[in-house]
Order: sequence, then C-alpha cells, then structure tokens
Amino acid sequence: QVQLVESGGGLVQAGGSLGLSCTASGRGFMINAMGWYRQAPGKQRELVAAIAAGGNTDYVDSVKDRFTISRDSTKNTVYLQMNSLKSEDTAVYYCKMGIVILVPFRKYDGWGQGTQVTVSS
Repeated sequence: QVQLVESGGGLVQAGGSLGLSCTASGRGFMINAMGWYRQAPGKQRELVAAIAAGGNTDYVDSVKDRFTISRDSTKNTVYLQMNSLKSEDTAVYYCKMGIVILVPFRKYDGWGQGTQVTVSS
C-alpha cells in the first residue's frame, strides 16, 4: 500500500505565504500526475493545481500567478507554494497522486490526509 503524507499548512495573515508538501512512500510503485485539491467549509472539493509526469502544470483561475506547483519525482514528492494568500484560500488542502503499482499491475488515485490552511484577514 502506498501512503501519502502531507506537511505544511497552518495559520497565516492575508498577503503571506505558505508551502505544502506531500510525499508518497511504499514499494514497487510509480507516480503519474500529481495535484492539490482544497475543500472549504460548506463547499465541494476543488482542484487547485496539477502537474503531469512530464511537468506540465495547470491551475484554477483563482490561484494563477499566486500559487506554484512543482514536483520532485526522485522523491515522489509534490509541492505547493502559496503566495499572496487571501482569506478565500482558507480550506483543507489535499494532495492527490496517480499511483501505478507495478506487480500486480494496477492504477488508482491516492489521497493525502489533508492539512488545514487558514488565512486571517
């Protein structure tokens, strides 16, 4: 079983910065796409940013030019650098990875445990 563990997050004032990371661990696996989602109270979970295995990135419009997603495939880790944070960025942030188990072969989406990001205005 592949486990995803997130770190980072916390409380920051509006205009500040935070960084998140998420690392996958286990044996006999590969990672395809990686991404960050968030869920605010009373709202649906939404995709914030994604990065393909080749490095192409995509962002929800509300975070473009403020957030940066990156990955270190050698460490099975995805990062999210969040700058110029706004109160509306307050949410629980989850990482998601496309996991490929080599033997026996199968694919599935793995999720991190979630980490709270709170932006005070």
